[in-house]
Amino acid sequence: MKIATWNVNSIIARLPHVIRWLEAVQPDVLCVQETKCTDDKFPFEEFSRIGYCPSVFGQQSYNGVAIIARQECADGQRGNYEDQEGAHARLLAATVDGVRIVNVYIPNGQAVGSEKFEFKLDWMKRLRDFFDSNYRSDGPVVLCGDFNVAPEDRDVHNPRLWQERIMCSQAERTALDSIKRWGFTDSFRLHHEDGGQFSWWDYRAGAFRRNLGLRIDHVWITRPLVARSGNTWIDIEPRTWERPSDHAPVVAEFD
Repeated sequence: MKIATWNVNSIIARLPHVIRWLEAVQPDVLCVQETKCTDDKFPFEEFSRIGYCPSVFGQQSYNGVAIIARQECADGQRGNYEDQEGAHARLLAATVDGVRIVNVYIPNGQAVGSEKFEFKLDWMKRLRDFFDSNYRSDGPVVLCGDFNVAPEDRDVHNPRLWQERIMCSQAERTALDSIKRWGFTDSFRLHHEDGGQFSWWDYRAGAFRRNLGLRIDHVWITRPLVARSGNTWIDIEPRTWERPSDHAPVVAEFD
């Protein structure tokens, strides 16, 4: 089984890239973030044509998540149970082939100390509560998506430059670690201990060419899936294509 995550930065703008990548890599499941379109504008037919069935939770112009799978998703859930009416489209959960997949787009937070930063920390706390209330860590659960947090300094191209900045602050890392301690393992770190491997690069200042990135896109797994984990890798090729997303796909493979 192959489960991938990719912040596509607009499913409409990046549709040719996503189709091209699906046909080449052939994942069983692709979780996408920042679809940036309402459900009625989502390009269902294009995915159906190549054998995929999307489950979506979108909103106009911002946010939006989707689970695009080879088989129809079961027991879908749009948003956290505690979300208020009109909440951001940031969480979508479904079961695929017996595995519960929770796809998230954690808020960026804008700047440390801002109102949006406090919203991010609160959102992450509620995500931990969501797992405490609804799942068991001894079952096969995947938490994946754009976490907007680099967990450690080795996930940052220049830790000194990024120290206590957004996506790298201690408060964000502590909140993320609280979610992880529910029962998750970072599948990428099961197979790669070295730093210098990133999933996001700013569009500016030749960041991708210079590999000035952060590893903020993740596939986390519970213990039953750790035993089946064959590899997790970052596919940087789509970042080289014309008009790319600023994120690269992350692919987790299971026996």
